[in-house]
Parts: sequence; C-alpha cells; structure tokens
Amino acid sequence: METPTEVSRTKAFGCAITQYAYTSPALGGTKATFSVITPPPEAGGGGAPLPALYWLSGLTCTDQNFITKAGAAAHAAAARLIIVAPDTSPRGAGAPGEEDGWDFGTGAGFYVDAVTPGFGAYQMETYVTVELPAAVAAAVAARGGGVALDGTRRSVAGHSMGGHGALTLALRHPRLYASASAFSPVAHPTACPWGVKAFTGYLGGDAAAAAGWADHDATELMGARGKPLYPSTPIRVEQGAADQFWADGQLRGDEFVDACTAAGQPVEWHLREGYDHSYHFIATFLGEHVALHAAALAAAAEKKGGE
Repeated sequence: METPTEVSRTKAFGCAITQYAYTSPALGGTKATFSVITPPPEAGGGGAPLPALYWLSGLTCTDQNFITKAGAAAHAAAARLIIVAPDTSPRGAGAPGEEDGWDFGTGAGFYVDAVTPGFGAYQMETYVTVELPAAVAAAVAARGGGVALDGTRRSVAGHSMGGHGALTLALRHPRLYASASAFSPVAHPTACPWGVKAFTGYLGGDAAAAAGWADHDATELMGARGKPLYPSTPIRVEQGAADQFWADGQLRGDEFVDACTAAGQPVEWHLREGYDHSYHFIATFLGEHVALHAAALAAAAEKKGGE
C-alpha cells in the first residue's frame, strides 16, 4: 500500500487537522480520503505515543463533515488523543446504481464487506478495521511533528449509519477497540428500511433468507453474544428525541440498549429532549463521548504496561 499523501492541512485548538489521500486496495483501487486530528506535541517533546479514536460518519457524508462541524479538535487537544475520520464509501467505483439515491451506494457504504455482483470495491469493513489503521500509521509517521501514534490502542464512535458501523465493528472485532459509542445509531438495521435496503444491495437475499444479515446488526450481535463486550466500560448511546429518523423507526437505539442490558453489558442511554439528527446535537455532547474513550484508552495503556 502506498503512503498517503497530504491533501490539505489547517489548525484548530493547537491541533493539526490534515486530510490525506491514497489509492486503496480494499476499495477496489479507488482514491480514498481520510482526515486526522493530531494534538500538538507535549512541551519539551518526548511524549508517549497517542491512541486513536476512529469516527465513522453517516449517510451522504465524506471524511470532512465531522471534521468541520463537530468541534472535535478541542476535545482531541484536551484528551490528548488522535481522531481519525474516514470517508463513508468508495468514490467512483462504478457499481450498479451507486449514484441513484442518497441512502445506498456512494456515501452510504454501511461499513460492511459487500458480496453482491458489481460491488467488489465496497469492502468498508476491511477498509476501516485493517487498511485504514495501517494508512493512518504511515501518515502520522511521515508527518512527524513530535507526535507518534500508538497503533495498539483504538476506540470507535460514530453517527447514524456510522453509529451502526461503530457498534457492529466493535462487536465483530472484540479485541480491536477499547470502547465504543454512538450518536443516533442505525442500531437494528435488519428491522428498518435503511438497513434492509443496504443489506439487500450489499449482502444479498432478504432478512429471512440471509442469515448473514444478523452478523452486521448491533442489536442481533449483542443478543447472540449474551455477555459483556466491555465489562468495565459502558457503551454510550446518545439519541435526540426530536430526531425525525428516530420517530420514523430508522434508528432503534433503545432496542440495542435492551440487548446490552440482557447481556450484562454496561450501557448509558441518553434520550435528549429537543435535539435532532444534526451535527449541532453531536457537537453538544461529543466532549462527554471523547472523555469516555480517553478513560478506556488510558486503562488499556495501564493494562498493556502491566503485561
């Protein structure tokens, strides 16, 4: 894999905010972009390598929506962690119908590895869990600047489709992330129109015929697991009560929370009156999510040091 090249860089709250691009093998040789928020080096230099929080965005987003709207740099600086925001799908893959709607195809990869004909470039699970961490490590190392990445410590969070991605990837790769949280997640996709459309297109079949669908559904995965994923750390789920997609039954975060409770997984469920599906909602509570992940990543460092 080639080393990612820098596309743009800016600065906020002392953090470097850098967008990178490279040709992605996992995404069928298309150009992949991702953005990285890097805290400034510690005074005097020589600071320990920093962990990373991976943020997965929702339908129609690129790697830039979260970066420009959520105010994340202030929290990255305060918590001293790197934040990584990938794109939400391959771009220009030429898959059938990928530009026909906003909830499938381009900008709507749903963080699964597609198996249906024509969608070979839509390997978003492999991209996020395998290729992206390697690309981030190469980019941070090439940039230098006195900040190093601890590639062994990662957490994951996301919004809407990205909340689905954060929860399912954490459950499917239980040793990969120290913690997981979500804003307005599509938490039971086999039971909502967005999920059914995406899974039909990417995984094939239907909910009754395709047993594999449940393997990409956070509520079903937690129910099948039947035991905690993070015994000492809650999974936090934030939901706006004024979210129209919540009212329409697309999200169903409460059903995931019920599955967590049944499995003995600590969970924090926050139904916020007056808040909708927007980045205003995310920006309001993002700091609390970053603090949760920072604590989990610090605990992971202590555990690593004691081994």
